[in-house]
Amino acid sequence: MYEDVRAPLLHLANYRVEAFAERLDRHVTEPGFGLVLGYDGEAPVGYAYGNTIDAGDRYWKRMAEPLPDGYTDTPVLAIKEIGVRTPWRGTGTARRIHDELLAHRTEDRVTLMVNPLAGDGKVQALYESWGYQPVNSQQPSPDSPRLTAMIRAR
Repeated sequence: MYEDVRAPLLHLANYRVEAFAERLDRHVTEPGFGLVLGYDGEAPVGYAYGNTIDAGDRYWKRMAEPLPDGYTDTPVLAIKEIGVRTPWRGTGTARRIHDELLAHRTEDRVTLMVNPLAGDGKVQALYESWGYQPVNSQQPSPDSPRLTAMIRAR
């Protein structure tokens, strides 16, 4: 499913299937890992996954700007990936998968990262419509673009 979701980007090092598989192998071992798969009948259409991060997590340490004191004191759900196959985009599928992932969490806040150029800014605008606000930025790996970190109340 990842190949379908990211097909236009697979030529970029950070989006290669192998790079995703390496990240996923690491993410499933991290505290509070959760995954939701979306289906239309028998057809898999999308996914979202994330894990719990706390003050010591490298997620916070890579931020471009210092965070306010106490900002990372409580655990937060970090959504690591949201993906929906092309035929189901624009149908609300991503939001339903996202909301299902959040429905089973106990963290008070949720964060995610977005490439601000994705879809000519439409992806970030979509997350803003879901209540996320930009708070910082980071480049998670040398092969990754600079991403906007966003956060909202669960």
